[in-house]
This record gives sequence, C-alpha cells and structure tokens, in this order.
Amino acid sequence: MDKQKGNLSNNDTADDIGESKSIESPEVVTKYKTAADAVNKAFLQVKEATKPNASVLELCKLGDSQILQYTSRVFNKAKTATGEKVDKGLAFPTCVCVNHCVAHFSPLSDEDTEPLKEGDLVTIHMGAHVDGYCAVLCNTLFVAGDGVSVSQAMTGRKADVVVAVYTAAEAALRMLRPGRTNAEVSDIFSRIAEAYDCRIVEGCLSHQMKRYVIDGNKVVLAKPTFDQKVDVYEFQENEVYAIDIAMSTGEGKTREEGTRCTIFKRRVDVEYNLKMKTSRGVFNEVNSKYPTLPFCLRLLSDEKKAKLGITELLSHNLVVSYPVLYEREGSFVARAKFTALILPSQALRITEFSMPACQSEKTLTDETVKMVLNTSVSKKAQKKKKKPEQSQSDSQQVVNEQPVPMETDKERA
Repeated sequence: MDKQKGNLSNNDTADDIGESKSIESPEVVTKYKTAADAVNKAFLQVKEATKPNASVLELCKLGDSQILQYTSRVFNKAKTATGEKVDKGLAFPTCVCVNHCVAHFSPLSDEDTEPLKEGDLVTIHMGAHVDGYCAVLCNTLFVAGDGVSVSQAMTGRKADVVVAVYTAAEAALRMLRPGRTNAEVSDIFSRIAEAYDCRIVEGCLSHQMKRYVIDGNKVVLAKPTFDQKVDVYEFQENEVYAIDIAMSTGEGKTREEGTRCTIFKRRVDVEYNLKMKTSRGVFNEVNSKYPTLPFCLRLLSDEKKAKLGITELLSHNLVVSYPVLYEREGSFVARAKFTALILPSQALRITEFSMPACQSEKTLTDETVKMVLNTSVSKKAQKKKKKPEQSQSDSQQVVNEQPVPMETDKERA
C-alpha cells in the first residue's frame, strides 16, 4: 500500500509538475470551467439514473462515458505550447459508494454488487480535466421510491449527516479567502460535526489543485489527529482547491473490508524495469493514457490483463492505490466535494453542489459557525439579480440555521 493508506486521497504527486499559468490567465479559467461543465453534466446524468434497482457498475460506466463524451467535443482545434492536441478526459474515475462505504468503489465489469434499493444513501464522486486543469465533485443522493428527485424530505440520522456535510461545505466555501487558514476550516468542520452529532471521517483531505495535480501539497485536513497533522498556511488569491468533507453517523474511522482495489495513480518519481510481459503492457498503457491522474482498471483495454499486471506495478511502487474504504456496517456516510477558484473578488464554486431534500431535528447554535455562514462569498454585495449561470458559484441561503437545496439541484437549461 501507499504511504497514505486509509486516506480518501493520495498526495504522491510533486507540486513541481503543476501548471505554469495560474487562474490569473483567462485561458486557464476557461479550461477549469470547461472541465467543470463536463463533470456537472455527467453528474446530472448519473443522478437521473440513480434509482431503485439501478446497477452500481452501470452508474460508474455512465459517469465515465459521459465525461469522455462531453470532453471530446471541446478544444478540438486548440494546440498546446508545444503544438500538440489538448489532452482531455477523466480526472478521477466515477465512484458510487452506498451507505457505509466511504470512498473509491468503482467495480470492474465482472464485479457488480447488489442493485440500489429504496432508502440507500449514495455518494457519487467523479472528475474531468481539460489540458490538465481538473474539476472534481462528490455529491450525496438519497434513493427514494421513485428515484432521487422526489420532494419527500429525508429525516433521522441520514438527514443529520447530510445536513452536517453540506453545512460544512458551505462554511468552507466562505473561508476560502486570503488571510484565512486551513486550521480555521478544520475547526469549523469540527464545530459543525458536533452540532449534528456526527463524526468527521478521518483521512479526508482537501487539496490545492494545479495542472495535472489533483492532490497538491497544500492541504486542509478535515480532522487533525495525533498521527496526522499538516502545516498551517493561509489561502492565497488565484489558488484552486478541491474541498472535500465526509461525515458519518458511526465512529469516523475507515477500514478495508477486502473489496478489490480498482483505482490507481502513476507515481511519476519512480522507475523500474518490470519482469512480466503483461505488466509491461499495462504500464505502457498507463503511461500513455493516464501518466499523472488516477485511473480505473476497468478503463484499460483488457481488464483481465490489467488485474494481473497491476500487481507487479504496485509491488515496485510504480503506482499508488486508492483502496475501497468503509465505515462500520450500519452507519451512514455523507460526502460533499467541490472545486473552487479563489478569485480576487470571490471564492467561485464551479462544480455541481446538490444537497438532497432533508430535515434534521438538530439545531445549529454555534455563533462562530453561524457568523461564517452569514458571510458573503464575494467582496461586494450582490445588488443585481443573479444570472442563472452564477447560481452555482454563489452561496446558499441559510434558513432556520441549516442550508436549503440550491437551484443547481435541477438541470440547467
């Protein structure tokens, strides 16, 4: 296993691979937004298909195929600085986690699980990139009798954990401003989890992102522990972050339950002469298709050979793994992840942010958290009526001390 076994992300890519241009460049912002548009549209397709009796495998396939389809339509005439075609596609393979599964479940074609059923709590995690500029998201869905789009509100402990996660995500968005620190965000997460009697899932990391880097060295640790700490730093203008928060009604500790790991990422700082022909073939394909970003074995040309060859790659540290993580059985996990650009004027959320209808009986009374939630995401108050395309990046209104679903819960025209 990699050195960060048990984390929801693996920070094994050096920052010096990162982008030469920041979001000060309009071209870079356009590429981030284009990647976000692809992953948002793909997510809405998966969300629509998340219904009772739906196959987890088919949902994962749908998400990946939709991202590849959308990205194939953009930047086809553009060239890189070296004259090559613009690279596009998946920044993170689609994962569908149910109930107490925390992260990284994306089964192979012969490994589907039992279909979704009414009452399941489902998290959808996916990502896209254009020229290495990545947009990632994770949203939590509730499988109701006729699908996830019903008006009936979720209640009980499922509602508690969902409201807690989305409240924490809202607070984090408002704190992505120069002068604020990662430690302050961690503290707010802790306060919100306590208010809703939930536990933050250990090992959940929010990362700064750069070109071809989804897990940069600047990190927001959702739950600092004795064994896991990060340096304190201030956010800066023109940085990009993937904010990730997962909470549970259980212990907040993850474990592996023997499920096959299918997601890996190439370690660019390691070289080794592989012995097996099959392993060399898999390695060559990985270097060609996924040299820096995570990939799923299902997306390689031959899954059978991929399963065989990845073992030697892993044993010689040529790749790191993203193991399938679980909470204790019987608990419920909710997760929210979004991509945000720290612009001079505001923290701009560019990926879909869809909280399902739910009503928690818990009340948020912490004055520090309430003050953060009442903070605008932009420097100037928005006096004019918001345009439809701005609704995703603007803050949710906080009513009765808990967030209400955003307009982006509906597919945009």
